[in-house]
Amino acid sequence: MAVHKFYNAYVSINSVDLSDHVKSVTLNTGAESLDATKMSDTTRNFIGGLLTATLSIDFEQDYASAKVDATIAAVGLGASTAIEIRPDAGSVAPTNPKWTGSWVLTSYQPVGGTVGDLHMTQLQCVPAGAVTRATA
Repeated sequence: MAVHKFYNAYVSINSVDLSDHVKSVTLNTGAESLDATKMSDTTRNFIGGLLTATLSIDFEQDYASAKVDATIAAVGLGASTAIEIRPDAGSVAPTNPKWTGSWVLTSYQPVGGTVGDLHMTQLQCVPAGAVTRATA
């Protein structure tokens, strides 16, 4: 079994590569469960429902042009934009898949922190359509 060290993730928002500012990125995927239990059943039965996803990215904040704040502000909260993430910034491959899709920016903290701390910010997103996984 291959072991993967997570240290070189790729994150692109609205075609802007922000990987050099990413502290963490988390893509959660799932499926709703629909109760299909009938009167004669003795055990609950479920079927898969709609797919779900959330995306959370922690950045080291940067207000310069084409950096974190400017990129997020250009899209705007409540708007959707293309986002691509990969476990590694290298080429897309079976061992380095990419996830792409149109995402709605739902939450962004442009300013926050404690004196002396690294200035961090977080972006939260939900899909505006299908999230696609590709290996080529």
